[in-house]
Amino acid sequence: MKLLTQYNLDELKLVYLCLHAALPDNPPLMDSELLQDLQTHLQQMAKANGVDVSHHAQWATWLNNGVLLKRV
Repeated sequence: MKLLTQYNLDELKLVYLCLHAALPDNPPLMDSELLQDLQTHLQQMAKANGVDVSHHAQWATWLNNGVLLKRV
């Protein structure tokens, strides 16, 4: 089995975004160790890229590969 560090970063981001989007319909995901581990790993990667993960807009932009998200 691979470690998270061995997976493609864009693939990890996609999986994270899909899981995160599913939270409203699947509240037990909030307590998922896998989701927490994936988020921690991605936040470490983002910090290494100079992203302030406590700033939601920076974190979201990084997760979406630089695409700025607009509120509607």
